[in-house]
Formats: sequence, structure tokens, C-alpha cells
Amino acid sequence: MNYTNLISYIKSSLYKYDNPVILHRPVFSGNEKNYLSECIDSNFVSSVGQKVIDFENQITKFTGAKKAIATVNGTAALHMALQLVGVTPDTEVITQPVSFVATCNAISYCNALPVFVDVDKDTMGLSPEKLEEFIKVNVKLTSEGPINKVTGKKISACVPMHTFGHSCRIDEIVEICNTYKIPVVEDAAESLGSYYKGKHTGTFGTIGVVSFNGNKIITTGGGGMLVTNNIDLAARAKYLTTTGKRPHPYEYFHEEKAYNYRLPNLNAALGCAQMEQLPGFLKEKRELAEKYRQFFNKTDIDFVIEPENANSNYWLNAVILSNRKERDAFLKATNDQGVMTRPVWTLMNKLPMFQNCQSGDLSNAEWLEDRIVNIPSSVPTPKPE
Repeated sequence: MNYTNLISYIKSSLYKYDNPVILHRPVFSGNEKNYLSECIDSNFVSSVGQKVIDFENQITKFTGAKKAIATVNGTAALHMALQLVGVTPDTEVITQPVSFVATCNAISYCNALPVFVDVDKDTMGLSPEKLEEFIKVNVKLTSEGPINKVTGKKISACVPMHTFGHSCRIDEIVEICNTYKIPVVEDAAESLGSYYKGKHTGTFGTIGVVSFNGNKIITTGGGGMLVTNNIDLAARAKYLTTTGKRPHPYEYFHEEKAYNYRLPNLNAALGCAQMEQLPGFLKEKRELAEKYRQFFNKTDIDFVIEPENANSNYWLNAVILSNRKERDAFLKATNDQGVMTRPVWTLMNKLPMFQNCQSGDLSNAEWLEDRIVNIPSSVPTPKPE
């Protein structure tokens, strides 16, 4: 297959001022420098400062969550979220094999084990049908909670992810998990600005997690955020992420083992400026996705569109090739010509540290792994002056 037309379209029309064309780069076109200067002038550049408070408030207002707690990165937020809902050593967490490794790493930080359940092809996120099927066959509800009949271990949480910013059928997942008393931690790392049935992702489960890594739709350089409607959990999250210090104007007394997962004020300053631009970013990314959709409609390559009932942020656009051979040819042709593309992550159950974990039938995930490619998805660069 000849990909010349696509490469030419990307380089000469969509990203004519970018060389090379990378997968996703940040855009700093607002108040970033002004807010950073304010932090420097105030001397509050570390984990205490007004910008952290402002950033948390912006996230609660935007997502509709009651509380938001900023963290140093998304992985730290996910680790914290899992502990907050009761993930303890030697328990298991149901999750999906199509994910970035941080999801399973955070489970491992709790000394728990991931259990892999398949995804849906259209959402690329955890499948409610496969989840219910797995639970009915493998899980029994006891006085101690849901127990895996195969391993004898407690199922302490479920972590679905909104892949590339496209929502999974999260309401159905939460309903199934509630029936079996399994708390849901939403990995919404990639889906800031995405909605499902009119509700922001990350706000369906007990707690949600957002990432602000340098390649996300907005960035703080690093950074993450916990969002929840549970006021008590939010207070506990703030306490545990700030070293477990008992409140006092000058004494330092730490009551239990906790973490220094605080987001520096400098990073939060970037986040405040980025949040001001987020509505514009979302508009431009949807316009970009529509241009891609129209282009690929004239080819035999499928462009991934938002699922039914979803309004996606289109963080990373994706296409589906016919098989792994075509996928690899597409990757080589584009990258050789200075257009960065990448395959979906290697499935988590195939990584050496997780390959012995229990898995259900993962045929959809394996199908996607052979075919999915991410294509350039940055907000287009304005013409240089």
C-alpha cells in the first residue's frame, strides 16, 4: 500500500510548520510565562502555593467533581487512588490489557496483582460484557468481599481506562462492580475534556485520575490529579500525598507512613494557564479529527471515531490497519518520512512482570494490538512570525 498521499497531507496541510511532525507536542500560547514569573516573584515555587489551589479549583469546575487533589504525576495519583479505595497487598485488581504500563505499575506499588479482562473494539476500553462474564465465572461474593475462586485472593478494585481519550462504557462497568462490591478507579489519564452521556470521564467511579504529562492535551510538565465526589476520600488523599503531616502552624509531626506526591507550585502555574486554553484545544482537536475522518473515508484504512454516547477529546487519533503486516508497513513508511506514528502499547499481559497474571479471553485486545496505529494529534502550530 502506498502512503504517499497521507504523508503529504499531514506534512503540507495539517502540520506544514512542523519538521519533523511529532505525535503530540505541548502548546504554550497563553499565560504560562506570566504565571511562572508570578510564582518566582512570590518565592512559592515548591509544593505550597496559590497556583496549586487555583489549579485544583479549575479542575473541579471543569469536570464537575466536588474535589480535586494535585499530584506530582498521574502514576502517583493512580497509586494513591488504589490505596484510598482499599487495595492492599496480596489482593487483585481487574483492569484491561490495552493500557500504558503506569496502570499496572501502580497496582504493583500496592503489592497487588492485575487481572486482565478484554476490551471492546469500538471503545478500546474495558468491556462490560467481558467483565460481567469474567466475574460470574471467577468471582464469589463473601462476607469478606469479592473473592477470586481461581486464586483465592480478594478482588479489591477495578481500573478501566478511557483509551486515547475515548470513553469506555463506564456507567455499565460501575453498575456491574457495584453489584459485586468492587470499587472503581477510573484511569482518565488521557481523557480530560471527554464526556460520556454528558458526564465528564473520571467522575463515574469512586475516584478518577488525570495526567498532565508533557504529551497530554494540557500539560504541567509532569503532574496528575485525583478527582472525586467523596469529600472524606479527598481529605484523606490530600493528607497522604503531603507526607501525612498533622496540621500545625509550625510543628512537624507525621502520624503514619505517607508520600511526598505533591505537585510543585511552578507546575501548577503551567496548569492554570493551560486550563484557560483547554476549550480552544478541544475545539481544534475535534476539527483535526474531522479532517482525518474525511481523509480516511476515501481510503481503505479505518479512522477511530468517538464511541456511541461519547464526546471525545481526541487526545491521540488512531487508525486501524488490516493486519500486523500492514500496520508495520504503515509505521515504517510514515516514520521514515519524518511523520511520527506509533503502535498501541504491547499488551500488559505480555510484559515479563505481568505475564503470569490471570487473564480472560483477550481476543479483542489482541486484534487491536495487531492493527492500531496512533497518528500525529497535536493542536496545529500557528504560522511562525
